[in-house]
Formats: sequence, C-alpha cells, structure tokens
Amino acid sequence: MGEIYPKSVENGDIVVLGLTGLKPIESWMYPSYMTEQCPGLPDVNALIECSQLFAAADTFPKGRLITYPADWGTRSKDLVNNAGLPFEPIAGGSEGAMIAEMQSAYKTKAPMLVMFWEPHWVHSEMDFEWVQFPGYTADCDTNPEPGIYPDKTGDCGFKQANISKIVSRDFETNWPGAFKIMEALSIDNATQNALLLEIDYNKRELEEVIAEWMANNENTWKPWVAAAN
Repeated sequence: MGEIYPKSVENGDIVVLGLTGLKPIESWMYPSYMTEQCPGLPDVNALIECSQLFAAADTFPKGRLITYPADWGTRSKDLVNNAGLPFEPIAGGSEGAMIAEMQSAYKTKAPMLVMFWEPHWVHSEMDFEWVQFPGYTADCDTNPEPGIYPDKTGDCGFKQANISKIVSRDFETNWPGAFKIMEALSIDNATQNALLLEIDYNKRELEEVIAEWMANNENTWKPWVAAAN
C-alpha cells in the first residue's frame, strides 16, 4: 500500500482498532508427510541436507522450489542466491497453478516445496508445515550474524506482516455499537482457513457460510455483541 496506509492513520482518516487475531505467514512450506523422509524438518538446516529429496529431473541435484509468479517479486530467489541454497526456484504461473501442483503432489505423496501463505483454504484441505528459518531482522541484508550462515547476508527468513482491524474516521460516532463489536472481534487462522475453504473452494454463498458459523459458535460471537450494549 506504499504511503497510503501510514498517511491515512496519521491524519486520522482511518482508526486502527488492533490486531484481528490472525497470524499471517509467508514462507516455504512442505507436505507433512515429508517429515518421514527428512526427520530433521522443519529446521532449515535439515531441509538443506535433504534438498535432493525435493529434486526433479529438470533441477537435479538441486531441489525444486515452486515460488510466487514472477510479477509477485523475487523474495525466494533472492534468499536462494544470497545463501547459496541447493534449490532451483521455479516461478508458479498463478495461484491456481501452484495449488494444482500442491494437490497433485499431495495425492501421490510426492516431494514438494513451495512458497505460500496463510490464512488460505489450502491449510484446511491439506496438511502443510512451515520451514523454520532464522527470524527476519532489519539489518539482515548487512549483518551476517542473524541468518542461516555466519558469513553471509540476506539469508534470514521472510519478513512477516500483520492483519489489523481498521475503521473510517467517523465510524465510532455513526455506529458506536458496531465499533465496540469490531474492537472485541477476534478470529484465528484455523477458523479463517475453514471459512475460506467453504467460500473460495467449495463456492458456497458467503451469507450461508457465515450464518452456519454463527449458529455453531454462539459462545464466540455473543461476547462481541455484549460488548456493544
């Protein structure tokens, strides 16, 4: 969003009510069944040792890494190059193409390594685990200490985002009850993934899915409404 968001917060056009409870993740992930073949996972050093398990005919001896489509940026490719990791980044054609590869690999329990994100409905349909990298630091590109290797820079894990609740400038004045509900509202990844599966993948109507969720989760949302009274 560039400068739009911070400027809107600073001048009061939008009001930030805190985090949603969701924990967004963007990183490399692999199907959970790969742990049997590489017991050291999810540690990135174990992944490096097991890289040939992920190799394909066109990448051997390097492991095959499906990355974001080319116009989404080069974060995975940059990490591979900076750290000299034994993987060959292959850009996915689209989100749909990446998911199709996941589903195909999952059905046959084939090796797979992919850059992806959560929340997303794939995590309700298939069991993936995240590679554990050294945490991102602001000086990772200049300081070799925090990354995978002590003599290289730019080899940290990926910088993570957050998902906040925001409302417009006059929201509290115009709709004080809804403002209180928004303040109280909280949702976790598992819930979001499951709802996305029904709406985005199973193509059910949003209103139907939410009504079903509300009928089954009164203990969750009733305190949100009570906060507005």
